[in-house]
Amino acid sequence: MHRVHLTYTLSGERSLQRDLHHPLMALLSAVHDTGSISGAARALDLSYRHVWGELKRWEGELGQTLVTWVKGQPALLSPFGEKLLWAERRAQARLAPQIEALRSELEQAFAIAFDASAGVIPMTASHDDALPLLRAMAQSQHKLHLDIQFTGSVDALAALNDGRCLMAGFHALTESPLRSPTAKVYRPMLKPGHHKLVSFARRTQGLMVAAGNPLGIFTLADLCRSGLRFANRTRGTGTRVVLEELLAAQKIPASALAELERTEPSHRAAAEAVASGSADAAFGIEAAARARGLEFVPLARELYFLVTLQHALDQPQVQTLLSLLRSEAWRAQLNALPGYAAENSGEVLSLRRVLPWWSYRKPKR
Repeated sequence: MHRVHLTYTLSGERSLQRDLHHPLMALLSAVHDTGSISGAARALDLSYRHVWGELKRWEGELGQTLVTWVKGQPALLSPFGEKLLWAERRAQARLAPQIEALRSELEQAFAIAFDASAGVIPMTASHDDALPLLRAMAQSQHKLHLDIQFTGSVDALAALNDGRCLMAGFHALTESPLRSPTAKVYRPMLKPGHHKLVSFARRTQGLMVAAGNPLGIFTLADLCRSGLRFANRTRGTGTRVVLEELLAAQKIPASALAELERTEPSHRAAAEAVASGSADAAFGIEAAARARGLEFVPLARELYFLVTLQHALDQPQVQTLLSLLRSEAWRAQLNALPGYAAENSGEVLSLRRVLPWWSYRKPKR
């Protein structure tokens, strides 16, 4: 099987050439249209010798005859040559929308690169309903492009520490004991003086259940009922850590949910599981529940942070983002989301003060 490898050109002018172009297909098309090697050479502004040599080279490469001709007769594509040209034209026609979308996406990306006034912040962040709104406002008002990759909170901080992004987004319960699940997960990943916390939002987390709450699910203990189907979040997500913290506080072993649970990759996916009837309850943010018309039982208030490294805090694009987060326009939009509050949005916070479970001293065993 012959593999296809794609390349593209970068030019200041819009080319008349098709977005996906292969020189062999151009040769075959020219021979097909003109009926001769010399005519194909003229049409492509190439020498006869070059066209002849390339056709012979491709015949050797593919192990198939591409062109047949008899002296005094028009050159014809072989049956294989005709089929090859047909296959390429068919694929181009069917993929035209996707090819155009890819070309447009590449052009947009390079337009940002060549625009000296535009900024880019690579960001890896826990799933959140407010971040896409922030991305849209940053781009429209400040030409600041937030390149957000959504993942779990743990993976987001790992990406920041590995140098794979400039800013990470994670959320946590802040009033947590030193030996809590929250402290055990995040404490090794954050260092005072090295990481800088930026306040983003306060969110409400809780139980998402069907409209009217027909099963009467109001507490975490209710999730332990026999036969109840629970949609949990995957390991490594901040919401899973929050749930485990709440379970530990109520002395409910996480294993009590193990036989009941399925896992979902995002708040919206968890809400969809309940809305579709494939789960009786899920744990997540209020905004996701309201968006699917679900009942919501609030259980915890948490803080969502944006975090960057100390040396990056003064970069112009980061300062632009902080100014946007402090603006009244952004805070009004954030406060309009169900379960969200602009908790000192945009302020740089003391890690040790905001996260009391962080300490220079190692906890006693």
